[in-house]
Amino acid sequence: MPSPRVSLITAVYNPPADAFEDTIASVLGQSFDDWEWVLSDDRSPAPWVLPRLRELAAQEPRVRIVERPENGGIVAASNSSLAEATGELVALLDHDDVLEPNALEKMVGAYDRFDDLDYAYSDQDLMSDAGELRDAYYKPDWSPERLRHHNYCTHFSVFRRSLVEEVGGFQEGYDGSQDHDLVLRVSERARRIVHVPGALYHWRQVPGSAAADNQAKPYAWDAGVRAVQAHLDRLGIRARASHGVSPGLYRVEREPDLDTPVSVIIPTIGTSAIVWGERRAMVVETVRSVVASTKHRDVEFVIVYDTPTPAPVLAALRAIEGADIKLVEFTEKFSFSAKCNVGAAHARGDVLIFLNDDMEAYSEGVIENLIAPLREPDVGMTGPKLLFEDLRIQHAGLIYGSGTITHAYYRARPEERGNHGELHINRETSALTGACVAMRREVFFEAGGFSERLPVNYNDVDLCLKVRRSLGLRLVWLHDVVLFHFESVSRDNAVHDWEKDFINNRWGNYEHVREGYSNGVR
Repeated sequence: MPSPRVSLITAVYNPPADAFEDTIASVLGQSFDDWEWVLSDDRSPAPWVLPRLRELAAQEPRVRIVERPENGGIVAASNSSLAEATGELVALLDHDDVLEPNALEKMVGAYDRFDDLDYAYSDQDLMSDAGELRDAYYKPDWSPERLRHHNYCTHFSVFRRSLVEEVGGFQEGYDGSQDHDLVLRVSERARRIVHVPGALYHWRQVPGSAAADNQAKPYAWDAGVRAVQAHLDRLGIRARASHGVSPGLYRVEREPDLDTPVSVIIPTIGTSAIVWGERRAMVVETVRSVVASTKHRDVEFVIVYDTPTPAPVLAALRAIEGADIKLVEFTEKFSFSAKCNVGAAHARGDVLIFLNDDMEAYSEGVIENLIAPLREPDVGMTGPKLLFEDLRIQHAGLIYGSGTITHAYYRARPEERGNHGELHINRETSALTGACVAMRREVFFEAGGFSERLPVNYNDVDLCLKVRRSLGLRLVWLHDVVLFHFESVSRDNAVHDWEKDFINNRWGNYEHVREGYSNGVR
């Protein structure tokens, strides 16, 4: 079966002449040759532009020119090119950017592999005005929550043309973020979306461009907010989009879930420790802080305690004002997994939150904001940002693969942004820590709960991979739901080789499988 034909579409308006020649050379030099290039001139005032386009079309039969009668902006010009496209696929190319020679070959190869592929995107880098390449952006695999917070897909984007036409092409009112809006709309209907690794697209940094200065087009940031909000509204996600910490990043605040019955399951042995200079009964203060931070109307705390737990600790738990406490004694040998499973068996909530006993809520509304994304049926688990006592990051999602199993941004300082703002956006992740994780009851039991063959370590990773790989659900890390985690207060965290072997044998050796949900992984 022949590979699909590609229509490159480009809106042209006064490009820098030298940069445009580089763009032309990169298209003509493609190793894949079944393409057409539709360029729409948006009434460029520079006198050389239209003659050069006409000359190019006369020299190369695969090039077609649309001469727009009036200037309409990027959306109108892009739609003019789209209307003339005849290829099964459409690829977006700006008038001053450069493709790698194998860019089309690689992207078409993905469509050859998957009959149901509707959208593919590649990695990218930046090209200076002088032609130097830098700042390669190696992207995660398909991550819809991330896309709502950041148009990480950007370049190089290749779509199935029929779907682009079905969703209405480029939409008026989103100039500057028209590509983000298009990807959001396509993603709502796409059968399959694929990340094609490799920096196949060189984004030119010319004065005044977004590639050179993310402050250059403030109107684009505003348009992006509108695009994300429209996307949320179409999907029925009760949330408000707003500007994020910097241009190109967005914030999505879901309506808190105050009514779904919740069970917070806390395994404990009643340890006391000194935190911030004062001794505390850890589990007691954990419960108190969560109760104080939430306005949820239906929450119980299922405390699974080992027999040696001090009686005063149990009494203090019973006495916490405003807390519905259920005490469950655990008489077996220590097993975090078994204690969590026992707690789930005693829980009445439709949503289960598994919480370590050495925590303190930092943000407001921890429960209702943590569980809000679970209203969406394709979200399997959520987890918060966890901090050490000194405000450094303890947990920002778990990395599994590319040589490691570890917390992302472990011990990063609170002011750090992360790669392309990763610490300030909600996003999918390979796994979440069992120190605090939320999931619907039916998902927990369908996944088989925590594996009791892993009583101490990696039981959370195993559960996450069951939910993500076996059930096909998303794991979402929430940057603005925040707790302190006084890690290692309760027990030793040493990891044994046999535990790593168990995970590797079940899910693939983390030394060899690719970490799929972090920026910067090649």
